[in-house]
Amino acid sequence: MALQSSFLRISNCFFTKMEGGGGCKQTFALVFLLVAMATTLVQGQGTRVGFYSRTCPRAESIIRSTVQSHFQSNPTIAPCLLRMHFHDCFVHGCDASILIDGPNTEKIAPPNLLLRGYEVIDDTKTQLEAVCPGVVSCADILALAARDSVVLTSGRSWQVPTGRKDGRVSLASDTSNLSGFRESIDSQKQKFAALGLNTQDLVALVGGHTIGTSACQVFRYRLYNFTANGPDPTIDSTFVSQLKSLCPENGDASRSVDLDTGSGNRFDTSFFTNLRNGRGILESDQKLWTDATTRPIVQQFLGVGGLRAQNFNVEFGRSMVKMSNTGVKIGTEGEIRRVCSKIN
Repeated sequence: MALQSSFLRISNCFFTKMEGGGGCKQTFALVFLLVAMATTLVQGQGTRVGFYSRTCPRAESIIRSTVQSHFQSNPTIAPCLLRMHFHDCFVHGCDASILIDGPNTEKIAPPNLLLRGYEVIDDTKTQLEAVCPGVVSCADILALAARDSVVLTSGRSWQVPTGRKDGRVSLASDTSNLSGFRESIDSQKQKFAALGLNTQDLVALVGGHTIGTSACQVFRYRLYNFTANGPDPTIDSTFVSQLKSLCPENGDASRSVDLDTGSGNRFDTSFFTNLRNGRGILESDQKLWTDATTRPIVQQFLGVGGLRAQNFNVEFGRSMVKMSNTGVKIGTEGEIRRVCSKIN
């Protein structure tokens, strides 16, 4: 807070000087020093953009090309990698603990059982080890792969700070930090706040559901006997019929349905339009519209409701950087795994 207040005070003085005021010339250098310090703080706990520029210059291009290659063979891999990074960061921070194999690891916990895409990370790691052995962490691979997945689905790119180490702990019992598909907004906000993420970050990051699917078994309860009178009343009545045809009460529970109806393969704001129209697939997603604290943010992303519009793609990238800098392992706190699924 002291740094922030000093920065604001000196910055205001500097702009006064530019307008002809006096007494600030001696603080010119200090302003830039504080700007540099603020930039470092934004980057995160030891991470920075271009961390591998000298030690492994081709790291980001290798990751990008490998993700692209797998995406071309199977486009559904993009939302899987994005979700994997999200699930990793909410447990022990962004340390690739979700990648570790074992009988009681995060990978086999119920919230993670439907995750896919581990082979993409393994393939990428193999290629990086051939070029820069023992240099690039699995945690950084996952963070960069998530960004590249968004770009491949027509989303906007952002700079990803790197320099994370890989964690050595992975316990299925720790995955309670992950938000559930029935969870209230208040509960979600508490979990996000524990990682230094605010309500806007919550809405922006959940907006990642603009790509990907959900199995019928996850949301079918909303369609049948949700209340004494039938389906979840927050679902548009015509959409209920559509979903019932896709997910019959005793039908295939594993059938996949787009989380963003009509635009499930494109990273855009259609997801929020669907929430406004009562067409959210997950109960927790639809609550972003029905809750008074999150609805205005959805409206801002849509540019409706008389509120100042915000660019969803830009805000998503900012929130991803904030999230990816949570619980970062540096120095002896972590390691650079040789194989992402095994601790060294």
